[in-house]
Amino acid sequence: MNFWSIYQHGFARVAACTGHTVIADPGANAEAVLRQARRCAEEGVAVAVFPEMVLSGYSIEDLLLQDPLLDAVEAALREVVAGSADLLPVLVVGAPLRHRNRVYNCAVVVHRGRILGVAPKSYPPNYREFYERRQIAAGDDERGGTIRIDGADVPFGVDLLFTAEDVPGLVLHAEICEDMWVPVPPSAEAALAGATVLANLSGSPITVGRAEDRKLLCRSASSRCLAAYVYAAAGLGESTTDLSWDGQTMIYENGVLLAESERFPLGDQFAAADVDLDLLRQERQRMGSFDDNRRTHAARTADFRTVSFRLDPPVGADLGLRRRVERFPFVPADPDRLALDCYEAYNIQVEGLQQRLAAIGGPKVVIGVSGGLDSTHALIVAARAMDRAGRPRSDILAFTLPGFATSDHTRDNAHRLMRALGVTAAELDITPTARLMLQEMGHPFAAGEPVYDVTFENVQAGLRTDYLFRLANQRGGIVLGTGDLSELALGWSTYGVGDQMSHYNVNSGVPKTLIQHLIRWVISSGQFDEETGSILAAILDTEISPELVPGEEMQSTESKIGPYALHDFTLFHVLRYGFRPSKIAFLAWHAWHDTASGAFPPGFPEAKRVAYDLTEIVRWLEVFCRRFFAFAQFKRSAMPNGPKVSAGGSLSPRGDWRAPSDGNARVWLADLARFDFEKAAAEGH
Repeated sequence: MNFWSIYQHGFARVAACTGHTVIADPGANAEAVLRQARRCAEEGVAVAVFPEMVLSGYSIEDLLLQDPLLDAVEAALREVVAGSADLLPVLVVGAPLRHRNRVYNCAVVVHRGRILGVAPKSYPPNYREFYERRQIAAGDDERGGTIRIDGADVPFGVDLLFTAEDVPGLVLHAEICEDMWVPVPPSAEAALAGATVLANLSGSPITVGRAEDRKLLCRSASSRCLAAYVYAAAGLGESTTDLSWDGQTMIYENGVLLAESERFPLGDQFAAADVDLDLLRQERQRMGSFDDNRRTHAARTADFRTVSFRLDPPVGADLGLRRRVERFPFVPADPDRLALDCYEAYNIQVEGLQQRLAAIGGPKVVIGVSGGLDSTHALIVAARAMDRAGRPRSDILAFTLPGFATSDHTRDNAHRLMRALGVTAAELDITPTARLMLQEMGHPFAAGEPVYDVTFENVQAGLRTDYLFRLANQRGGIVLGTGDLSELALGWSTYGVGDQMSHYNVNSGVPKTLIQHLIRWVISSGQFDEETGSILAAILDTEISPELVPGEEMQSTESKIGPYALHDFTLFHVLRYGFRPSKIAFLAWHAWHDTASGAFPPGFPEAKRVAYDLTEIVRWLEVFCRRFFAFAQFKRSAMPNGPKVSAGGSLSPRGDWRAPSDGNARVWLADLARFDFEKAAAEGH
């Protein structure tokens, strides 16, 4: 198996092509189609979609009823079919074809020297600038039939699905231009019947604002249908008697724009992207209502016909990856998107805590503040919740609880932040109690030995939580949890009487990689005064550490369990899409192997912009699989309430993730073992 092949990881490369059409010259247009098809083949494209009536030109009006023109179209189609014999892509080509007593506007699906089938346009428009029904027959009722082309009968109708036998999940359907604009498009039924790649061959003249309307419809179709939507519009060369043309091409997948080309091109141009067929399949499996909708419309979707073909994709080739892979899937690199995500995430947390306090009689909030990122963020969420509820911030009882390894830096930051926010602040040193407990347990540390084992660490973590619960009992409050989604995934918390437990946890739905950006957003959006903002900025520069083990060198969490950047990358793709580890490794390499490739989120420190090679990615993937699948679930099964924040999912047993506490990681580790990563890493990538 070739680790570097997109076709080994559930992707299929698709292209939306446009170019310079020559009015009423099918021979020239066939040559142009094949020229682009050959280029697509060189780039490993599986499906190439061309504009509406590309072989004749869309804007030729009554010339569509001239026999010499239609004869030339059939001859041009023969050229395309013959020229496709040695090419990889399935070609979806627009052509006017005679059938029975009418002319139909058709999408002809061609592969390796044969016509797989022909889909007619369902809804030729006949309003405003469009008069297609003058020449073109509607094909909406064409199901189950055939059309005679070059002496052979081939499948004809809107009920055709083109399925690749050797590329799991690649199921193609074609519709034409106006079909996308009606309330129930043919592609919607096709998606319910199993189509994953929906092609639209479009003429569509351009007017001001129409390009955005097309994008809206394509995005919506891909999102509702849990599919890829490939759109190719006619461009230069179409008649400008009364209209103009922009050659817009775009590819959407499940509501996300994967690729688009420049509009108003002068010549050949295509947008290409690697569609994630695994993602689409997973989305349909997870969203049960999708299949419920299929059952509702079974009378229309059950009789779709399947035309099978073998793509024979280049699985031995490294074609790269043509899609954007976010380094931080929980943290978009786009500044506007990130700002909106942070606004929503912060307010979800604030509103969740405000509602919980109101529902249980308005108790005070008891929180442990370490000076680290998680407790800092929980504290500023609590402060804003009190502001929204019209309560004084002094109702937040904030405690810093230094232990054996607490640094002056983090303790000072905690005190400065508590003072700036105006909460009720106190310090409670846990070391005397911890010494007593270790002594009564007979732990070697009590005898002066430098033994800093898990027990030594958990005594401190447990005492902190124990004190907070007892203080909450004493002072009429609830304990606010601070542990985040990433720690829950890895089981990086002390169970029971420890940081795993609280009365309510506002951070339980927030991954570690997002928290720093939430704090940056809180600063930049002026949620608090300048003094508080400067303290928050100082806290952002603090090393992630539990500060439990004494020593000159700060105890680094990431040096023990791995980079949160990689763990959050894996968590997102496991939790949101159920991807296999080997695929996650492939995606992670493309996202992380080069700091100069791709964008980092705005404000991300230059000094922390690191790269990871394949060996390191796989190493930490194995750690994640063992901790997530085989170890940490018992902690998540008993986790406190807290709001879901990210569309990536939550780990609440009452929400996105339900799993046995006594599971194992064998099948996930076995998936990784299928590939020789040492060989893959040595191949020069």
